[in-house]
Order: sequence, then C-alpha cells, then structure tokens
Amino acid sequence: MKSSRLGAWISKPFIFFTLLMVIKIYLARIVIFDSSSAWLQLATGIPSVWVIFCLIEWLAPRRKLGVYITVNLLLTTIFFAVIMYYKYFGVIVTYHALQQVNQVTEVRGSVFSLLHPYFLFIYTDVVVFLLLYMSRRFRNWGRSLAVRESNVWIASLFSLSLITSVTTVWTHQDSINELKQAENMGILNYEAYAVFASATQEVEDPSNVTEDAIRNLKAWQEPAVPLYWGKAEGKNVIVLQLEAAQNFLLDLKIDGQEVTPVMNKLMKEHFYFPHFYQQVGQGNTSDAEFVVNTSFYIPQHGAAAQDYGDRELPSMPKVLKEHGYQTATFHTNDVQFWNRKELYKAIGFDQYYDAKFFGSDDMVFFGPSDEVLYDKTADELLKMSQTGQPFYSQIISMSSHHPFNIPDRKIRFQLPERYKNTLVGDYIQAQNYTDYALGTFIDKLKANGLWDKSVIVIYGDHLGLPIYSLSDREMNLMKEIYNRDYKYSEMLNIPLMVIAPGITEPKRMEQTGGQVDIMPTLANLLGVSLQGHIHFGQDLLNTTHNLLPQRYYLPSGSFVNDKGIFVPGLNYDDGIHYMYDGGKPSETDSTESEYNRALELLRLSDSYVSHLPKHE
Repeated sequence: MKSSRLGAWISKPFIFFTLLMVIKIYLARIVIFDSSSAWLQLATGIPSVWVIFCLIEWLAPRRKLGVYITVNLLLTTIFFAVIMYYKYFGVIVTYHALQQVNQVTEVRGSVFSLLHPYFLFIYTDVVVFLLLYMSRRFRNWGRSLAVRESNVWIASLFSLSLITSVTTVWTHQDSINELKQAENMGILNYEAYAVFASATQEVEDPSNVTEDAIRNLKAWQEPAVPLYWGKAEGKNVIVLQLEAAQNFLLDLKIDGQEVTPVMNKLMKEHFYFPHFYQQVGQGNTSDAEFVVNTSFYIPQHGAAAQDYGDRELPSMPKVLKEHGYQTATFHTNDVQFWNRKELYKAIGFDQYYDAKFFGSDDMVFFGPSDEVLYDKTADELLKMSQTGQPFYSQIISMSSHHPFNIPDRKIRFQLPERYKNTLVGDYIQAQNYTDYALGTFIDKLKANGLWDKSVIVIYGDHLGLPIYSLSDREMNLMKEIYNRDYKYSEMLNIPLMVIAPGITEPKRMEQTGGQVDIMPTLANLLGVSLQGHIHFGQDLLNTTHNLLPQRYYLPSGSFVNDKGIFVPGLNYDDGIHYMYDGGKPSETDSTESEYNRALELLRLSDSYVSHLPKHE
C-alpha cells in the first residue's frame, strides 16, 4: 500500500520533474561550482524551478505533461549552455549570447572539442520522453494526469518560492563577480536577474569621458618629451595578430625542441614585452581587432563587432589616413563572420581582403593556411607600397585556431609521448606551424624590400588554453612547462613584439601592457599625435605603471596591474591577487582604489562608444 502511494506521488509531473531538475542542478554544480555546497545550489535553484512548475499547474492543467516536457527541455538547454560556455570562457552565459548563435556552425570544431560525453547525460531524460511520446499508450497515460491540483497548495508554494527567489536575488545583487552571483542566486535566478539588470543599468554621462579623466583613473601622465617619438615616421605599419598565441610559447623548449624558433629570434633582436595581456571577450579574435584599432574596451555584453559595428568609431586607420596612409585588413575567413564587414566599415579600413580574395587552396579549419595568407598578403602589400603612399595593414592569422588539430601535412613538431592526445600537445604543434608560417612571411618581406621600410607589431589575440577546459593531465603538463601551477596570470599572458629595423634593438620591456595600448604605442613611434582623440591605452615605450580592466574571461572587477592579476570575490575585500611569477601575494599588491578605478574606466568606455553616432 505504501509503495503504491509512493509511486502515485512520484508519478505526479510536479514531483517527477522536480527530481529531474535536482539532478541537473547538481550536475551544473559539479562542473561550475565544484567548491560550493550542493545544498546551497538546491536551496537556490529549486524555488525558481517551482515558480515555473506552479504556473504550469495553474495555466495548463489539461496539457500539463506536454508542457512539463517542453519546459524541461528549455531548462535543460539553459543548464547545458551554461556548462559549455563556462568550459571555455569561465563565466556564466546569459541571454546576451543568443546573438552569437549563428557563429556556432563556423566554430563547431571548437564546440565539439569542449563537449565531454558526460555533459550529454543532462539530455538523457529528454531523449527518453521524445521516444515515449511516440507511443499512444504513453500519450493516453499523459492525459490521465490532467488533474487540477489544489489551488491552495499551489498558490502557497508559488508564493513561498517566488518570495525565496526574489529574496535570494536581492540579497546578492550587489556582488560584482558574476560567478559568485550565479553561485549564490542559483543559475535560473541569475539568468532572470541578468535580464532585469540590463534593462535598469545606468549609463555614465558621456560628457564625463575626457582625456584628463582617463589619465587620472590610470594614474598616468604622458611625458613632455616621449622616448622614440617619431622615430618611425612615414614607415609602413604591419600589425600581425596571431591566433590563440600565449606568451609561454616564446623561448619554450620541449625535450630540447624549440616550439617557436622564428619568434624566439625576433624577441631577442627587437622590443619584447613579457607582461602583455589580452583584453577580449565573447568576440575573441574580432574583439582583439576592435581593441587594437580603437584603444577602447570591449562592451559589457556581446562581441564588439556586433555591439559596436554600427558606430562611427575613432580609430588608428582613420588617424593615419589623415597623415596620408592607405589602410587594409587581411583575413582568410568570410568577412560576414562576427559581423566583420560592419566592423571594418566602422573602423574605417579602405579595403578588406577575405575568403573571396584568398580562395580555397590549402585549407586549414575554415580558411586557407597561414602560408597562403602570408604569401598573398605580402604580394598585395608590395603593390600598395608601389603607389608611393605608406600603408597601415592588419593581418589576422587563423591556422592555430582551437581545437588545434591541424592537418598532418602541417605538423612539423614531434611531440613526446606524454603530450600526445592532449589539447596542450595539439596546441604546441599548431603554434609551431604558426611560427613556421610567420617565418615564410618575414622572408618574403625581406626579399621584396618591405621589411626595412616597415614597423611590425606582432601580438596574440587571446589565450589558447583556458584553465576551465583542461583535464588534470593537461594541467600537469602546463605545470611542467611553467614549473608552477597554471593560473590566471599565465592564462591571459600573450606575446607582444615591436619590430622596426634600424630603430628597435634587443630590449626586454618589463612594463605591464594590454591590447588597448598598441594604438598609442604605434602613434608615438610614427610621430602621430592623439591629442584630442579619446583612447584608453597608453604608450608602452613611455610607461612604468599600468592598470588594465578585464571582462569575460575573468569576472567583472578583475584587473591587471604592475604586479599581477586581481580577481574579486563577492567584492574587493575577499578577492585574490595572482602574481606574475606565481609567488605569494601581499596585501599591497592590489588596492581598492585600483579596483574602483578599473570599473570606472570600463563605464567611461561603455558610455563613450555607445553614444557615438552610427555610420552610414
């Protein structure tokens, strides 16, 4: 008798689907909040589920099974998206990411590489229900469940659950760290809060965005007589963005084999910046293009190309065109990817070269190989130089794209056994090929005479090996490489080299820098004033102090300073500082003033760019 009553009780859709949600909340907790209490996740997650389930009981009693199945699919997809997004970016995905859905087919290899089989377990019940729904007997059973539950207990539970959810959100809304918000609010409550927070967000008055305000927030003053001012005046500019290049690759040997011999030679002969950091978000590569060419920060939500692609952006190409430069950008993928066609119009490039120009020879991932990119680009740059005008060009390499499984014909680096069949090993092989291809480009520039007539900036666009994606085995390989644990200060560190033959010399620049600093650094070398031009970077050749706000790959409130990376907890007080050298931080390594100033810099950038007029 008791077992039959228990069976009847569990067969109620409300109870049965609640149990399913418990399992899925717990699975998300294992992946994302592994150090958090399971009871906390259930206590914050279940009330939000019950709010929805009570609405089903009220509004759809006659079709409740079908509605429960549909809602189960929707909630499951939210949990699945949150898990997958976290595995790459390390943050909680919100509805803002829906605008990037059409990009998934282009990077499906990266998506599938992050898809651990046990993640699909979350959809097991969905598949079972779909199969059962084909059975008439199951559908008839579903109709027998069309019983209206007591309005009293449904209303009581709805009210209690709604009050609990609202209270949970209200209590934790002041936390700056999105991960902590989601952990303490519950994932579904956090998703609802993200919608509300965006709708009520206050925007900084754009009149507050001045050069003096930015300099004061960064605690930096431009010198009266800057070093290297105008030393490369009138030279061509080649800005070379390397796909997923991290700084640890430089000078790295694995069992005696150099990973990047070409870049190793360059770093020892020219300006090299070992403490240089990415400042990208959802747009990754396209975000780097935006930041480098504008010296603005990425938007709070979404990719810069999509959020700001319709704006009339002040930029380096536009500044240099006023000084007689022609401008072009080179990328082997379709220009429509990540809305680049609009971004390039917003930035002001005279010409873009994409898949239509480069063709379909020697394909690697979703475009021709870096060898094809460099070969055809070098020829086009020579034609541009023959017009008598200097040029500003940006070149986007792509062959070392995640998940790094380049074709066998491109593999030139023999991995030791312990690196085989790992993301780290594949990454090293891909980056070794990227370095080789870069060498062919340099050889061609030297052969056609452009090398000595140009300033070349080489930098990484974003990290390649997210901490959140690596297995224990892969983390141990990274520890072997660094001789310390692989943490945020290692993960976000990308290379930067500035090369101007006859001007630059072997010099290791220890100052901290980020992608936002490339534009003013180039402007100084070229002797081009940015006076009256709002920008958030600073000239790295005349910098001893820096403050770099971070977004996306780290929670809001994170920043890079001269000693390492600060990541907040709920707020500043319980944050953690990660030293550059992996050492033990002290209380003076980061300050609350830096924390507040970093957040204000982001607000100023958001306000300024969002208020720019739209381009035609």
